[in-house]
Amino acid sequence: MATMLLKLWGYQSPSATLQLKRIWTKTPVRFSSVGGRRIEKVLIANRGEIACRVMRTAKKMGVRSVAVYSEADKHSMHVALADEAYHIGPAASQQSYLSMKKIMAIAKKSTAQAIHPGYGFLSENTEFAELCKQEGIIFIGPPSSAIRDMGIKSTSKHIMAAAGVPIIEGYHGDDQSNQKLKEEAKRIGYPVMIKAVRGGGGKGMRIARTEADFLDQLESARREARKSFNDDAMLVEKFVENPRHVEVQVFGDQHGNAVYLFERDCSVQRRHQKIIEEAPGPGIKPEVRRRLGEAAVRAAKAVKYVGAGTVEFIMDADHNFYFMEMNTRLQVEHPVTEMITGTDLVEWQLRIAAGEKLPLSQDEISLDGHSFEARIYAEDPSNDFLPGAGPLLHLSTPEPNDFIRIETGVRQGDEVSVHYDPMIAKLVVWGEDRSAALQKLRYCLRQYNIVGLSTNIDFLLSLSGHPEFEAGKVDTSFIARHHSQLFPPSRKVSKEGLCQAALGLLLQEKAVTKEFKLHSNDPYSPFASSTGSRINILHTRTLVLQDGENKVEVYISYNRDGTYSVKIEGEIFCVSGSLIYKDGSSFLNCSVNGVTSTSKLVILNNTVHLFSMECHEQVTIPVPKFLAGVSSTGSQGGAVAPMTGTIEKVFVKEGDEVKVGDPLMVMIAMKMEHTIRAPKAGVIKKVFFKEGSQASRHAALIELEEKNAVSD
Repeated sequence: MATMLLKLWGYQSPSATLQLKRIWTKTPVRFSSVGGRRIEKVLIANRGEIACRVMRTAKKMGVRSVAVYSEADKHSMHVALADEAYHIGPAASQQSYLSMKKIMAIAKKSTAQAIHPGYGFLSENTEFAELCKQEGIIFIGPPSSAIRDMGIKSTSKHIMAAAGVPIIEGYHGDDQSNQKLKEEAKRIGYPVMIKAVRGGGGKGMRIARTEADFLDQLESARREARKSFNDDAMLVEKFVENPRHVEVQVFGDQHGNAVYLFERDCSVQRRHQKIIEEAPGPGIKPEVRRRLGEAAVRAAKAVKYVGAGTVEFIMDADHNFYFMEMNTRLQVEHPVTEMITGTDLVEWQLRIAAGEKLPLSQDEISLDGHSFEARIYAEDPSNDFLPGAGPLLHLSTPEPNDFIRIETGVRQGDEVSVHYDPMIAKLVVWGEDRSAALQKLRYCLRQYNIVGLSTNIDFLLSLSGHPEFEAGKVDTSFIARHHSQLFPPSRKVSKEGLCQAALGLLLQEKAVTKEFKLHSNDPYSPFASSTGSRINILHTRTLVLQDGENKVEVYISYNRDGTYSVKIEGEIFCVSGSLIYKDGSSFLNCSVNGVTSTSKLVILNNTVHLFSMECHEQVTIPVPKFLAGVSSTGSQGGAVAPMTGTIEKVFVKEGDEVKVGDPLMVMIAMKMEHTIRAPKAGVIKKVFFKEGSQASRHAALIELEEKNAVSD
């Protein structure tokens, strides 16, 4: 309908088409009562940004939303957005968001007609879909048979082959013995991919490059699969070197119709998890795009699919593609598809769950422009992307509009919890072409300012600015191949940056002491210590700033005209400026030797942060040792927890001898498995944690003595 109106009104440009589609989806809506059921209240069986995302569309459609929340989420954003909210249990997901019994009880108590599972948790749980059907509550997703068939990867491969969808060589059999899997891996030929038969999201996946490391990788994948899906059955497939990860958004209704909404490229990944996505796939020709879409529709129809789903393919350098798996739910990266098609896929989900036909036919779905999604995580890219947790002490973002979306479930002051995924937000942008969209993405990333924990924002800027990424030459090995360029040596703060930091400290000090000044018209009163003014003398003071491990002495002279002379390592700079307060933030307008720049200024926890459109610089104010406090276990060395998490497995005991790199423990944090290895050879003196116990970040896990120290 929107396309027909466009033709009548004479709109030709892609941006105009997209804009009108967006206006069209914002018009009032009503469910059809023919052959379906009205949905007036929906329970969202999830948390965070996806719960907030579903609620926004529900509100637009006049559908009331019901939230569930764990103890850790009682003050969260999705609880505040919901029309109703119910406590569901402790922080552990097994006792809250994964408890089918509790969620169903709340659905009945709240009189919700439908449950939207979001993604993760129960979204691909066959038993939960069946339970909803038994209880007469609409499950906003495919039928349980489709979840079962496509959720078990071995089954899905057979179905896809029968449907004429290209598949990759592998072993998907019932014999799960180590010996059988190892034999099949040898037959297929190394390297091989070991995958959990159930689940997705990169969990329970390992690459075995040689026969020697197959069993270790198999056991690691099984442990993670048991933890994530309560099922450790595995399949083994040929691993395609440097493939692209291309997936197709499909949608089916209860009337036998199915369409595709083009492809997304999700190739750039770390730990087998996506970090940046785009639609459409760069460099994919229209004919390949059509064949991808048609193959995905065949896959959906083969299992009588209903609702939103994603068919994932591996694509080689010649654009040959092979079925990998189907995610029988809405995907994290669905917004990029919405941006290039002008659709609201959550609205489609709700309409189709209520029994309506697909809103558009295949011929009416058009591709317009280009879109990127960058996942902003609480993690440390320089430390193997180790996930983190902690408070968002400062959070400011670009201003959302029709072409910039921020999908998030947190606000300033919220805590990124150790119990769940460390994603802070998804930044989504649209442009008329790939180059325009990429430029907008980088511009917006520079406006995303976070203080309080490590994030991957600087890494995303480095990644999106890499020449090969700009050229669209992406594959799943992109980060590993360009590691040295994406992780350059730490850059020292420039002397100009140190001048700005020093000025920011002085001006903030002046603002704080202002209320103590005498009522005088003189802005540089000698009675305010922060001004540095002295009668007949020019005052000089010293600041010590720390840039990483490097301490720098900054000598500041107060000039009579209100400027400052700043001396750093023998070089003198003329510095002046002012603080500007806007929308609750402080901005530093600073001139250094006549060159003026503006940065957002955040001073927290003895650290000065300067956010500009060029970079993020930070320096700390060293804390005296008598205030800092020093902690020590008194051991001669050992292993510490790199993050807060649960000890899943302990491999050693007191008295064991270990070599450098031997596994000591396995930790689970934020749904990821991390192996703690011996930092040096020696003898285990003490094991501080048992399996199942919680360890805080930087806690001593193992006390280890060198072997020669023991013999002495």
